[in-house]
Amino acid sequence: MTGTDNGGWVRSWGASPQTAQGGLGSLDGYPPLDGVTLRQVVRVSGGGRRVRVRFTNEFGSAPFTIGAARVGLAVPGGGVRPGTERVLTFSGAPGVTVPAGAPILSDPVDLSLPALAKLSISLYLPGRVETCTCHDPALETGWTIPGDAVAAPALPETAEVLPVRALISAVELLPDGPARAIVVVGDSRTDGAGSTPDANRSWPELLAERLAGRGAAARYVSNQGISGNRLLNDGIGVSALARFDRDVLATPGLGHVVLSVGANDIGVSFAPRDDGPLADFLKMFPGAPMTTDDVIAGHRQLVARARDCGVPVHATTIAPYEGAEIYTPEGESARQALNAWIRTGGAFDAVLDFDAVWRDPARPSRIRDDFHCGDHLHGNDAGYQALADSIDLSLFG
Repeated sequence: MTGTDNGGWVRSWGASPQTAQGGLGSLDGYPPLDGVTLRQVVRVSGGGRRVRVRFTNEFGSAPFTIGAARVGLAVPGGGVRPGTERVLTFSGAPGVTVPAGAPILSDPVDLSLPALAKLSISLYLPGRVETCTCHDPALETGWTIPGDAVAAPALPETAEVLPVRALISAVELLPDGPARAIVVVGDSRTDGAGSTPDANRSWPELLAERLAGRGAAARYVSNQGISGNRLLNDGIGVSALARFDRDVLATPGLGHVVLSVGANDIGVSFAPRDDGPLADFLKMFPGAPMTTDDVIAGHRQLVARARDCGVPVHATTIAPYEGAEIYTPEGESARQALNAWIRTGGAFDAVLDFDAVWRDPARPSRIRDDFHCGDHLHGNDAGYQALADSIDLSLFG
């Protein structure tokens, strides 16, 4: 049996680590993190009575030092609710040096968090971070503040917006009862691209809202989407095959896996080849073109690895993308072939038919106009809500 029926830790929020250079470039031109406090806000999916934070230097080229860190319930505008502040320690010490290539967990602290609570995480960096492990983009505003401001109850006027999730990758809770984590691995449509920032409108976050209101055994959701990610090749983030053990199978309290990946493998492989702006974009995606059979084989690999851990594996079909710059009829044929296998191949415990939810009945190769953000590729808030609403919650027990 997996999960936390014996009272263990469960991941309630996650963001897959990336290199600053292997993301969307949001840190390009941003000042180095040196002698500053980072204050970032995350929304947990399920609640609990104790909290620990996973900090990350997994793509760092050198160690960095956390001089001090705190958590507390967030209030709008970057503040912390009085009385909820908790000092984080590391093996009892107020600070820690995080080795290059490694994550580090804080010691647990007692803090009662309800489901869907917003948690403020502050960490002071007394020295320079040579290479920032991050998640790009953030989709929830964070800030840098000069000096040690971890104890500041309100956001100082000197704060500047931080454009990425920097140096944090997970929040884990000790729940009050049995709970398990649903981990979603995907690309920008999972990450929430096109949704309203600071509103928690990605479909995994909206799924978490539905699960939180269900009243049954707790199910948390960890969103491990990376914008631009592929199943088989690195590019924007390491490939799903390469990061699957770290981002998914190592999740505390893992109970279910949802695969929502492969769209970029298809889109990039069959994209138009020319010397225009699209050519520069495609340079971010190295490697030979992939076939539908390649993508199917990649899915089978992830299924086998998840089943070795004894967890059910679900998959989403690939939503339409005609109208986007990377669209070609050949890519559409490959998408249809991949979806046919996802629906009928019998590889998964269940299929979430996102293609059926988003496609325009009058032109099934396109997303409905009221469901995309204007680029014919990514959802808007209504589109992601429709995906979340289409999911049968009974799949998760």
